[in-house]
Amino acid sequence: MSHVESEIASQPACWRKAAEIAASKPAGLPAPGERVAVIGCGTSLFMAQAYARLREDAGQGETDAFAASEFPAGRRYDRVVALTRSGTTTEVVAALSTVDPNIPAVAITADPNTPIVQAAHDAVVLDFADEQSVVQTRFATSALVMLRAHLGEDTAPLIDQATEAVGAALPAGLAERTQFTFLGSGWSVGIANEAALKLREASRSWAESYPAMEFRHGPISIADERSVIWIFGAAPAGLTDDLRPTGALIVASSLDPAAELIRTQRLAVALATARGLDPDIPRNLTRSVILT
Repeated sequence: MSHVESEIASQPACWRKAAEIAASKPAGLPAPGERVAVIGCGTSLFMAQAYARLREDAGQGETDAFAASEFPAGRRYDRVVALTRSGTTTEVVAALSTVDPNIPAVAITADPNTPIVQAAHDAVVLDFADEQSVVQTRFATSALVMLRAHLGEDTAPLIDQATEAVGAALPAGLAERTQFTFLGSGWSVGIANEAALKLREASRSWAESYPAMEFRHGPISIADERSVIWIFGAAPAGLTDDLRPTGALIVASSLDPAAELIRTQRLAVALATARGLDPDIPRNLTRSVILT
């Protein structure tokens, strides 16, 4: 079994620990009413996107998500949240160095002995969710669950759904398809982005992601009988009717999008294995991007 398979399967237990950490009220996490920027790279960026929308939807304050390399240093925020598994990603550390020293910054990371902890005012360490695989799964989702619990959400049903997603059969017919599109709405746009990234990383699949309502504005032209269109959350009215004539295999689920993400992680590993690839070591990737 690959490392990533074990890490995917461990997510319900990790999420439970993440919720317990949130209940302990760790220092540095955003307070209601604060204007917050959340930064990250790759998978961490997509978790930032999901959290930003969830926080705004919860009425806790304006929240922006940025790729760390695109962080607008001159914009005024009450707090900056940095997501980074390794704690060494160059762009994240560099972005925090541009933040006004009077603006509190908190790092959410898996390793307390890294530059990001030194660069931030506070750190929330999820070392139990660290990973051996280059491909991120449980750290990122555990960070999101911790942040959701901190927003006041009851995560117990979510953890139950994660357990279901770990063991549930994948939809039939996926292996025969060659193009994968993931659609989300609201906070699940970030989840859709992450699902597509997992397939690209682990299995070198042609995978894309879009806000669900945007898919009809051009991207639907790529959909045909070789495609899978995977929808996170409820599909916008009329979208499924527009998708059926394309011949694509449509996948939808009643699971919470974060729990449904687990099934797409498993799909990425299954496709990689079927193609003779090592899902732990994606081509051209390393555990952390450290620029000289």
